[in-house]
Amino acid sequence: MFNEKNLGSIFKEAQLLQSKVADIQNELAQKTVEASVGGGMVKVTANGLNQILSIKVDEELVSMQDKEVLEDLIVGVINDVHSKVKELSQTEMSKLTGG
Repeated sequence: MFNEKNLGSIFKEAQLLQSKVADIQNELAQKTVEASVGGGMVKVTANGLNQILSIKVDEELVSMQDKEVLEDLIVGVINDVHSKVKELSQTEMSKLTGG
């Protein structure tokens, strides 16, 4: 059964876990992931919090003046970088949960 001592222990564990999650989020904010498509013609860099930090578009692609191709490549590279960030985040969180 629960008593005040057990409840206090549970709260301490919850606070410790919350602190560890905050530490992991701080670490993720410092890590970056890059994705590219079209043979490197479009590159996106994001941090571990899934914030886009930069988008680079090759001059050759811009000079082609093919808006639809550029739009498709941007959608593809953003989806790719989001997948990579999710994988990074899951890897970091698994350290907390022990797998």
